[in-house]
Amino acid sequence: MAAHNYMQVKKRNMNFRSLPVHLLLCLLWTACNYTDQSNAIVHTKDLGSQIEPVSKPQPEQLSKEKTNPPENLKYTWKKDYDLEQSLANQIPIPTGFNRIKQKEDSFGAWLRYLPLKNGKPNVKLFNGEEKAYQGAHFAVVDMDVGKRDLQQCADAIMRVKAEYHFSKNEYDQIHFNFTSGDRVAFDDWMKGRKPSIKNKKVVFSNPSGAVDASYANFKKYLVMVFSYAGTASLSKELQPIKLSSMQIGDLFIKGGFPGHAILVVDMVENKKGEKRFLLAQSYMPAQEFHILKNPEHPNDPWYDLNFSGDLNTPEWSFTSNDLMRFP
Repeated sequence: MAAHNYMQVKKRNMNFRSLPVHLLLCLLWTACNYTDQSNAIVHTKDLGSQIEPVSKPQPEQLSKEKTNPPENLKYTWKKDYDLEQSLANQIPIPTGFNRIKQKEDSFGAWLRYLPLKNGKPNVKLFNGEEKAYQGAHFAVVDMDVGKRDLQQCADAIMRVKAEYHFSKNEYDQIHFNFTSGDRVAFDDWMKGRKPSIKNKKVVFSNPSGAVDASYANFKKYLVMVFSYAGTASLSKELQPIKLSSMQIGDLFIKGGFPGHAILVVDMVENKKGEKRFLLAQSYMPAQEFHILKNPEHPNDPWYDLNFSGDLNTPEWSFTSNDLMRFP
């Protein structure tokens, strides 16, 4: 007979007044402390400290680092550029790490000093509305997004790569391929040789003879590129890179419809040779370029280069095989 049924039978048939006191107390204690295992439900919140918590990666302690910015930094869209509001001066690094040195005029050095918006404002879309999900970003890059739904993930990366070369008057280095595979270069565009779509094919006009290297014309060129290029086309222009060879300016990209791409915008290293990296993205719909949180420890945005399995970012997952570099 099950113990709880036994107790119920005894309660119906016994005259408890005839039992010795010590036996009555014994029965009372048994009834109060017995647990019917066949019906028991255990809630983990009731077990308190008896359950070991799941081990999660701990965030690094962050600290400020004095930096030596390159000379003649230029972010053409930002006329009132303030060095104190740069990425390098606003985002602290893990204690015990130092920023990896970059060549003075390199793309990596330029990305490290991107201007950030003050504090942590909400990410806005191209139409001025706030992005529905505000949990992905650690900081927002102070760069316009345009008034059309164009400057999405790969577009924002093409934008900063093109802006870097424009700031150095390296117009011949500004070129991207349409999804069709056609190469569209700014040094052709500024001379009047511009693409258009006819009968589902890309055709180019003859050069006009005049040269327009203005920033306004450069922005028109980017709108055209954003309209006909994306992750699918950009991924075909890039070179695969081993994770151990990562540099600032490399990107994780999955080409497709849709695909996604995120950019490495800073890196640090400690005396043991351990490295961490910082990521930035735009997303869909077109939105402000922003520094990503690390979901494993949201108050520390740095990612460990020695990650295993997938690289999980707030809105997309990549593998080490998705790391690529501009040629």
